[in-house]
Amino acid sequence: MNSRTVTITEPILLLAFNRPDYLESLIGRLREVQPTQLFIAIDGPREGRPEEAAKVQACRDLVGTIDWPCEITTLFQESNLGCGLGVSTAITWFFDNVERGIILEDDLEPDPSFFGYCSELLDRYEQDPRVFAISGCNYVPSADQGFPDQSYRFSQVAHIWGWATWRRSWDAYRLDIAGWRKELPIRKLWQRSGRSLSGSLFWAMTYELMARKMVDTWDAQFVYAGMRLGQYTATSNVNLIENIGFREDATHTQVAVDTLPVEPIALPTKPIPVRVDEKADAWTREHHFRISLTGIAHQSVNFGLRRLKGNV
Repeated sequence: MNSRTVTITEPILLLAFNRPDYLESLIGRLREVQPTQLFIAIDGPREGRPEEAAKVQACRDLVGTIDWPCEITTLFQESNLGCGLGVSTAITWFFDNVERGIILEDDLEPDPSFFGYCSELLDRYEQDPRVFAISGCNYVPSADQGFPDQSYRFSQVAHIWGWATWRRSWDAYRLDIAGWRKELPIRKLWQRSGRSLSGSLFWAMTYELMARKMVDTWDAQFVYAGMRLGQYTATSNVNLIENIGFREDATHTQVAVDTLPVEPIALPTKPIPVRVDEKADAWTREHHFRISLTGIAHQSVNFGLRRLKGNV
């Protein structure tokens, strides 16, 4: 199937802030597939940064460059909500208006086939309570996947560089996860961390940081919601998303992450058993999250240094 000939009717949420060059690039990519329904959320400028207001306004102005037939709904914040509250508020607003949809941050460039893939799986698993979300971001080489002949696999962890879900999943999300230990006791955490000691420690530390509000982010809480429910994320076995946001003005991606080249996915896909690809998840723990006892120690030191510098 040639994805470029397909009209994209799935609602899409674009998340932007102060990088108009990235948003302009993403709008250019969307022009190739011409989605019919866009929701655009742009956070407000931060206090004490007078130069930021112009950048935020430039992002708002780019909405006017969308020149194909499209229903556009916007949410422009007057003041800055930050990464955690800003993004989660925008996604809640999105799902207050739609039952399901695709979410893209401004520094992502999706392959055109990503949209058809998301729409197809949103249809396929809409009524399946085992499935939490859909991701187009793949880090795992085919040789390290358990089922490389499949178009996609299932993972316990939701990757959010280009993803989609339903209102039913987002309704389980909370930015504040205080009390997470009661909801995800150690036995469940062990199972849902791949029965890995280092994995269990990594996610326990991550969730505790979120519960104590020591990091301003929203995505770890989304992974937590999936783990708490025991639901899985469908993840493409090819990489459909390029993240171009690795530079100094990024919030959390100043240092580049190794990713696979972007390539299209063949559509339609064949349904697969709803089971976690343990081999791929183990590779992700070791190579993407760098989860090991030594790695956790290094990350703890790095976090402490970043906190002293005010970077978290």
